[in-house]
Amino acid sequence: MNSVPEPAKVKKINLLDFDRKGLAAFFVGLGEKPFRATQLLKWIYQEGVTDFDLMTNLSKPLRSYLAENCCIETPEIVVEQLASDGVYKWVLQTHCGNRVETVFIPEEGRGTLCVSSQIGCALACTFCSTAQQGFNRNLDTSEIIGQVYVAQNRLGKDAKVTNVVMMGMGEPLLNFDNVVAAMNLMMDDFAYGLSKRRVTISTSGVVPAMRRLTEVCDVSLAVSLHAVRDELRDELVPINKKYPLKELMEACRENAKLAPRRTVTFEYVMLDGVNDSLEDAYGLVELLKTVPAKINLIPFNPFPNSSYRCSSKNRIHQFKTLLNDAGIVTTVRKTRGEDIDAACGQLVGQVKDKSRRHLKLKLAGAENVA
Repeated sequence: MNSVPEPAKVKKINLLDFDRKGLAAFFVGLGEKPFRATQLLKWIYQEGVTDFDLMTNLSKPLRSYLAENCCIETPEIVVEQLASDGVYKWVLQTHCGNRVETVFIPEEGRGTLCVSSQIGCALACTFCSTAQQGFNRNLDTSEIIGQVYVAQNRLGKDAKVTNVVMMGMGEPLLNFDNVVAAMNLMMDDFAYGLSKRRVTISTSGVVPAMRRLTEVCDVSLAVSLHAVRDELRDELVPINKKYPLKELMEACRENAKLAPRRTVTFEYVMLDGVNDSLEDAYGLVELLKTVPAKINLIPFNPFPNSSYRCSSKNRIHQFKTLLNDAGIVTTVRKTRGEDIDAACGQLVGQVKDKSRRHLKLKLAGAENVA
């Protein structure tokens, strides 16, 4: 006797995938008023309520429909680590079995959450551990904003997420729509209500997406620069071959015009004997002379099988002094969470690589040994 196959389960709609505009359109499609979107946002992000039955200002028929057809799901914490300096790192399981990492950095008067945008990274920056893991896919909006939701719930009353930096795993501008929707939720007064100055997106220089960003979402911009010559940046940040420094600087100037006194933050990892000469510092001054800029010098954080070393403290100090003397506000990023591999460039997660980068690196290593 043949068994009757069970009917396929219909995938529920994850409401965390919508910003307010998207939610309003969703409710209008159900024959509801657009203001239902603001009600739902407040329940989820401000009250922390995920049970539709408890959302008492929604009608019973609407609650029943949402319970049957929708869900509010975030990535799941599978590992939590606390560094000696108070930094938290969470390894989060996604629905496809891959894992990403999120880091919370507490400071006096603020708490910064470093959020991932992709599983792995589609780029191949040579000084970054994440880039060596390969690439699987873009994160959904729910998986991006879900990192904020999970982190804030886990921290509870002990700490608060006041700032978000899209500087975790992945290149945010290669996941444009999902990242923008998540940042909209971060800044929405009915969700997390963060100031646009407290939400920062970091890019390696995806120029067309940078220009598109200025049209749809006003957040702080950070650019992973790391070199002042195209030849070296081609090696360190390979996307420079497609969008060289001249195009990148023009896009930065356009972004700086969005508001008075607006500056672009440039991230510059300090690599011993590679990009840390005083000639490089003078080149940086020249490169940024027409861009309102701040510079964040990042001591290189080592990872297994890397050939790079961090510049000496003395060289980093000389580099910083030269830039400051030239009138460019320059800071050195304090390394945080290093003992749990939560520092800049160290996030790796668990990636089922679809780019075959693992295999290419292994073959290259075998050839070098031979």
